[in-house]
Amino acid sequence: MKDKLNITVRLADQPPIAMRDVTLAEEETIRQAEYNINRLWETWRLRFKDKSAGEILAMVTLRFAQLYYSRQQQMENLDSLLDSFERDLDRSLIDIERSSLTASPTPPAIDTAGDA
Repeated sequence: MKDKLNITVRLADQPPIAMRDVTLAEEETIRQAEYNINRLWETWRLRFKDKSAGEILAMVTLRFAQLYYSRQQQMENLDSLLDSFERDLDRSLIDIERSSLTASPTPPAIDTAGDA
């Protein structure tokens, strides 16, 4: 089976775009993007009748860029939060380990009730 595909993508009213050497995983992502771009373009084409097809495609492009960079910022914030959590957890575990090593051992209790 061939690992790479040659696919054609159609965006808005633009000429088809040929894409070569696309993996199956990439094709799924590309097709999902193609579907959502065309869906938003068609919705906005009907809503903004005073705009040209190119203007609407530019608006769609900007919207997807906004979503991308918004998600990228969310991921950076999450990475920072997880790094901070990991540092705090490491400090807490080290403190627990140190306190258990420095605590004086308690001698075992002697059971004298059972002696008769």
